[in-house]
Amino acid sequence: MLFGNLNDRVAIVTGSGANIGEACAKALAGAGAHVVVADINLTAAESVAAAIVASGGSAMAQYLDLAEEQSIIDLVAATIARFGRIDILHNNAADTRPDFMAQDKTIPDMTTEVWDRTFAINTRGPMLMIKHVAPHMIAGGGGSIINTGSGSAILGDVFHPAYSTSKGALHTLTRNVAAQLGRHNIRCNAVLPGLVLSKGAREIMTADEIDFIQRHVMLPRQSKPEDIAGPVLFLASDAGSFVTAQVFSADGGIVHHAPYFADVMAMSENA
Repeated sequence: MLFGNLNDRVAIVTGSGANIGEACAKALAGAGAHVVVADINLTAAESVAAAIVASGGSAMAQYLDLAEEQSIIDLVAATIARFGRIDILHNNAADTRPDFMAQDKTIPDMTTEVWDRTFAINTRGPMLMIKHVAPHMIAGGGGSIINTGSGSAILGDVFHPAYSTSKGALHTLTRNVAAQLGRHNIRCNAVLPGLVLSKGAREIMTADEIDFIQRHVMLPRQSKPEDIAGPVLFLASDAGSFVTAQVFSADGGIVHHAPYFADVMAMSENA
């Protein structure tokens, strides 16, 4: 099967009611997959699923609260009842609500409630998704698990330590799952976005904040959700059939340059 051809495969995308998840769900559906649009915002999930169907694709919406294991069990059961199998799992959901992220402060200011909630959604949730999906992938002869990690987990930062640490744990989970399930023909990889300027991100960021981050991107344009959908589509397809246990960035190079990159580029442009 060539890259981009996912005819009759079944994919679950968590957190796919908007932003990166929405772009990935639509890309997978566009490649022929039956897509389960799973989100805690059921209305948003239904809207995305309806848009996929209106475009000639196959999709269903399902409520999902990653903090509740029963919700995950219900999602998997609904997927099997509708489509009979699961071939692709994209663990994309994370709790990135602005009001919640604003509480993810420095370690001396961290509350156990914020720390525990962050890990419950960003790390425990994907683990439980894999736990309940894996048996169906094994029964079906294999599959591809793709986790949305974060560039913030690669380097130390002054922002959001709970979020970045939970994503670092997710990167390690990715490698463990790849090792444990590989002989069942199940691949597990992680894609690490930088700042993706989705509609939601643009609504909460100022122009100065966007410009500050953009100066550290190696490529000459701003990011968009579809920039993550491309790598996800590759990893879901047979083009990536021998790729597993990889944790790689799709961030325009923002975490892979010298710390003075933006200043040097500015000086060279003004020379």
